[in-house]
Amino acid sequence: MSHFYLDASALVKRYASEVGSGWVKALADPAHGNTVLSSRITLAEVAAALVAKHRAPGGLSRQARDRAVNLFLGHCRFEYRMIEVDEFTSDLAVRLTQEYRLRGYDAMHLATALLVNRALLRAGMPSLTLVASDEDLLAAARGEGLATENPERHH
Repeated sequence: MSHFYLDASALVKRYASEVGSGWVKALADPAHGNTVLSSRITLAEVAAALVAKHRAPGGLSRQARDRAVNLFLGHCRFEYRMIEVDEFTSDLAVRLTQEYRLRGYDAMHLATALLVNRALLRAGMPSLTLVASDEDLLAAARGEGLATENPERHH
């Protein structure tokens, strides 16, 4: 069993067709036995991304958007491990913004992934892989010693 931390740019690919969607769908399929983790902040990010896809010219229909949002929320409740954000995570995210080129929520995702990874390693489990489509976030994660994957490199 492998542990994967997916940020919103990766998770949205399971609910809207984009480059890398097939790879993310396979990775997140419960039949593959992977543990998918993300931060609680991802709920608002993915919901907003799906609404943006609905509003875009030729984008998702309202019905497709609603189906995607409801499926995503169900997966968050029953399939993904959603990690709560606390003061320690926020403090680490602030430090990471000083060391790497990161936007605010990307820093929160990296901080969350780093803390989860530390807990996994302390428990004698293998390290997690951070999955994102943002190259700045991936570079920062590698700088912090995390394995990374960009779903857009898996066509």
